[in-house]
Amino acid sequence: MNTIEVTSPFNDRVIGEVPFSTLKEVQAAINLANATFNNHKNVLPKFKRIEILEKVVEIMSSQIEELTILCASEGGKPYMDSQVEIHRAINGVKLAIESLSSFEGSEVAMGHTASSANRMAYTFKEPIGVVAAISAFNHPFNLAIHQVIPALAVGCSVIIKPATQTPMSAIKLIEILDQAGLPKGWAQAVVCGREAGELLATSPQINFLTFIGSGKVGWYLNSKVANGTRVALEHGGVAPVIVEADANIDAMIPDLGKGGFYHAGQVCVSVQRVYVHESIVDIVASKLSDYASKLIVGDQLNPKTQVGPLINNNEVTRIEQWVNEAVTKGGTILTGGKRISASTYEPTVILNPADDALVSTKEIFGPVVCIYSYSDIEDAFNRANSLEVSFQASIFTKNIDTALKAVKRLSGTAVMVNDHTAFRVDWMPFGGAKASGLGMGGIHHSMIEMSKEKLMVIKSDVL
Repeated sequence: MNTIEVTSPFNDRVIGEVPFSTLKEVQAAINLANATFNNHKNVLPKFKRIEILEKVVEIMSSQIEELTILCASEGGKPYMDSQVEIHRAINGVKLAIESLSSFEGSEVAMGHTASSANRMAYTFKEPIGVVAAISAFNHPFNLAIHQVIPALAVGCSVIIKPATQTPMSAIKLIEILDQAGLPKGWAQAVVCGREAGELLATSPQINFLTFIGSGKVGWYLNSKVANGTRVALEHGGVAPVIVEADANIDAMIPDLGKGGFYHAGQVCVSVQRVYVHESIVDIVASKLSDYASKLIVGDQLNPKTQVGPLINNNEVTRIEQWVNEAVTKGGTILTGGKRISASTYEPTVILNPADDALVSTKEIFGPVVCIYSYSDIEDAFNRANSLEVSFQASIFTKNIDTALKAVKRLSGTAVMVNDHTAFRVDWMPFGGAKASGLGMGGIHHSMIEMSKEKLMVIKSDVL
């Protein structure tokens, strides 16, 4: 059996070893998932699925510390935030169980034309089939929950391919499902290379592809899937924030700081572009820089760490290059701007980088926040909306009319008012538009995406 080592992004310490599947082994997993789903003698009834998911909650709740350390060790997210991730993951399973109680079809009206007389009709939901889930590194346990649990809840079989940097959390979830009584074949994890991953995504035996990660890879796979495969893509954004002159600055700074530097900025809706009215830009820039300069950076397993490592050392080099380019294009470093070690980078605030700088146009996925001055809010809207990405955005203001105008004008699938762009709870719809993605995630919304609606029409002379 081929294996790969999993290492900590902070210091390259080996934390585990996992099987690395060949093309042939991935095909075998697809065959098993397909045979399992299509064996109608062994369909899992809803009550059995609920029983298994309730057991998953029980097992995970008894292993919070172990799962937190696993998640933090391989992903680099600080211990305190990884613990929150595990609690969110547990709640995600509970949300799937709750959603099943209202996961239903509806009556379709009949009889209002002569051709539909003597009929009644109802829709009901069925599982779409075999789900392929390709996941990302930045929330290794909770993303696995969001891709695997909705599939199982609605009755699909599922294969998850986690990121090769962070495979252990997804594998652990499959082990927990097995321990909870899920029969063989319903949920599998495969760690594999790009060719085998493409096979998983594009096989004609796959009915639904859920992909979280690079836009370049996601849109490529979307172009290659088999006819009839439904696709959900979740990519990144370059999240814009608008700060009006009447914003509550002291209340806002911790929100902006958390939204920008949480998990070292490795979040698809991380605060990146902050457009601040010229009358308060200096004070906002000063206070956010002060906040960033006091953050504790280091080993993710230290309970005091607030900003951990980047996922690999090459990312630190890339961020260093992007920040240096921003300076050459007129940006001013207010705090940070330097590599701390091979794996960590200082929380950085840049004032007025050029609108065509990489930090202004591409998702930096690092601990860097850019502040821009504006005088006319329409100009801020136009600059915020100027990119091909569209995910979550936010506005800070005390004026309800300005807030509502921003909600209408800002391009995004969600606009936060007086909160940062990275806000999320797992029952809300979550997903990008334009180049940022396709479809909507969130536990309940993923369950809908992974189902198909069937119509039943009954004709009877007694109706």
